[in-house]
Amino acid sequence: MNTNYSAGAGSWGLPVDPVTAAGIDHIRLVYDYLNAGDLDACGSLLHDDVEFELPGRPAARGRTAVLHAHRADAAPTARHEIDRIVAHDHCVVAVGRLVDPGTEESCLRFIDCFGIADDAMVRSCTRYYHTTP
Repeated sequence: MNTNYSAGAGSWGLPVDPVTAAGIDHIRLVYDYLNAGDLDACGSLLHDDVEFELPGRPAARGRTAVLHAHRADAAPTARHEIDRIVAHDHCVVAVGRLVDPGTEESCLRFIDCFGIADDAMVRSCTRYYHTTP
């Protein structure tokens, strides 16, 4: 499991609701499964109508399209390393890096903003990358 994270509570340190808490666990697992290359397990945590938005690309809709977009976005050896997770009211934000183990200097920082469905499945994700201005 991706243990390189810190989970924040909701606004002002209030505890998150049970659906959001389960969503946090699902998101941690999504990253773990992506890092392991287990797209079937990753897909099991996605809502049927999941949507994934990447900068400069059309939104991917549905499990299959979202998994293909994830696969195309990063090198097969790249790992998602999560630094922080903050959540409140069916919304989870993960801050991390895409790291290619072959080149330690090759690191791309990102922020993923997730929407969580009422069944705690991942409903949406919009990714933002850090770039030099």
